[in-house]
Amino acid sequence: MLKRTALYEEHQALGGRLIDFGGWELPVQYSGVMDEHEACRNAAGLFDVSHMGEVLVEGADAERYLNYLVTNNVEKIAIGQAQYTVMCHEPGGIVDDLVIYRRAVDRFLVVVNASNTEKDFKHMLAVRDHFKELQSHSLNLRVIDESASYSQISIQGRKAAGILAKITPAFLSSIKNYWFLESNILDGIPAIIARTGYTGEDGFEIYVSWDKGPEVWRALMSAGVPEGLKPCGLGARDTLRLEMKYPLYGNELNDEVQPLESGSGWVVKLDKGDFLGRTAIVRAKDKGLSRQLVGLKMLERGIPRHGYSLFDSQGIQKIGEVTSGTQSPSLKESIAIGFVP
Repeated sequence: MLKRTALYEEHQALGGRLIDFGGWELPVQYSGVMDEHEACRNAAGLFDVSHMGEVLVEGADAERYLNYLVTNNVEKIAIGQAQYTVMCHEPGGIVDDLVIYRRAVDRFLVVVNASNTEKDFKHMLAVRDHFKELQSHSLNLRVIDESASYSQISIQGRKAAGILAKITPAFLSSIKNYWFLESNILDGIPAIIARTGYTGEDGFEIYVSWDKGPEVWRALMSAGVPEGLKPCGLGARDTLRLEMKYPLYGNELNDEVQPLESGSGWVVKLDKGDFLGRTAIVRAKDKGLSRQLVGLKMLERGIPRHGYSLFDSQGIQKIGEVTSGTQSPSLKESIAIGFVP
């Protein structure tokens, strides 16, 4: 049985073509990938991302624990701020990339990729137990999987702020990129409204209780359709992020890929102190990276796909492979991401 978000019936009503995505029954498209992609670039797109995982981390030792768990410096996150980061295992490979929201001094919401939620939560518990062993005192720390508590809706595009403003009293212009506030949607639905995104456009992620998802989705559709908003599926989400060279776990990121070679070095803070995977990452850096992730553009006809081989300029020696590729709706050219020496 595939898992379904609270918005399943909304997708059916809108004619979404549903597929199996990491064990979830989600829409890959509604009106078509090209149409949805262009709507997001030129007006606004609405995405159901309720399948993403949410983990509560709280307690007096929450910040120290998270700073050991991930590569970025959690101490730098202010209340109301979000931070992109990755967490690694001891050999330095990426367990997942994620976003951390600081809701209070000792209370964080950690949002992880849907296909990794169970794996990530087990990893976080194992690291918690290991972190306890490293301490000389008992920990004040709670790590709780709250994924079933949230519906998450993403509205992206240049008209996103204007559309969202129609259904919330929140002062949206006060939310800077990678910040959030806690306010209400409609008539008193508590919500976390974050200005993050995965499309390259301005936009917001809205977290509400699981059962309120359909009501908020319908309100956004009603407010946005006159402005050109369209519901968007997984297909457009992929082409949008690919144009921005945003990595996707399972393609560009995995347990065998280290942050520095994947272009994630900007979220690795080696000067913050010890964290899981640090020794391996420093060793790889000192040795010199053997490969790196680059953006590619086809000079001839054809569409590069995941797994296609990359060859040297003579076309003889294989030097790498494509991790993600598509026909770019915005550029009208075939583009890809891949590893090369």
